[in-house]
Amino acid sequence: MTLAIFQPYFLPYIGYWQLMAMADRFVVYDNIEYTKKGWINRNRFLQGTADAYFTVPVRKASDFLTVAERQVAGEFDRDKLLRSLAASYRKAPEFETVYPLVERIVRAPLGNLFAYVHHSLVEVARFLEIATPMVISSSIAIDHTLKSEQKVLAICKALGADRYLNPIGGQSLYSPAAFAAESIRLDFVQSKPIAYPQFGGPFVPNLSILDVLMFNPKPAVRAMLSEVDVIPAV
Repeated sequence: MTLAIFQPYFLPYIGYWQLMAMADRFVVYDNIEYTKKGWINRNRFLQGTADAYFTVPVRKASDFLTVAERQVAGEFDRDKLLRSLAASYRKAPEFETVYPLVERIVRAPLGNLFAYVHHSLVEVARFLEIATPMVISSSIAIDHTLKSEQKVLAICKALGADRYLNPIGGQSLYSPAAFAAESIRLDFVQSKPIAYPQFGGPFVPNLSILDVLMFNPKPAVRAMLSEVDVIPAV
């Protein structure tokens, strides 16, 4: 069984979905510390011909709370975010198809940050017809005080995984010998270059999946999910 594990990101780039599509199980961390200025509650979209950020504001709280313990700010103006995204993408070829998905995600009446982000992941996965089951990390019977590689190995063993997939950027974080000792194959996944017409300017890569969906029909996006190179750990 092939396993991948990721933080809960709000409408992440296509590499996130490539990893999910490749896995038999996809674990989403909920009991990890919330990090400011990360990708948990923000991402980038196309505004004109340049990138800009959109953000789900979070209620002020202790810096030591987990994602599952954080709340969406009461002043979060969902309509304002929708207006901003609509203004940016209204002339994109797939706007009429994709905007109802965006509305379902942004308007979700969920106050808990993890629940809100997790809902967005479920909605996009369903839209892309990715059938990989998502498992919430806190539901797995392991020692949740473990950190980094040891926590990943514990999750793999608890779920019966014999293969673990990780983005290529994490090569320095994991020891192939540690995985081999547990009879778990460690592979790293690298997205192949993906480019498509946007609004006539130079292509802006690695934006939110919303950008990919707005400019490409669903069959083309589904084909992109397999546009990866797999690099075995050595």
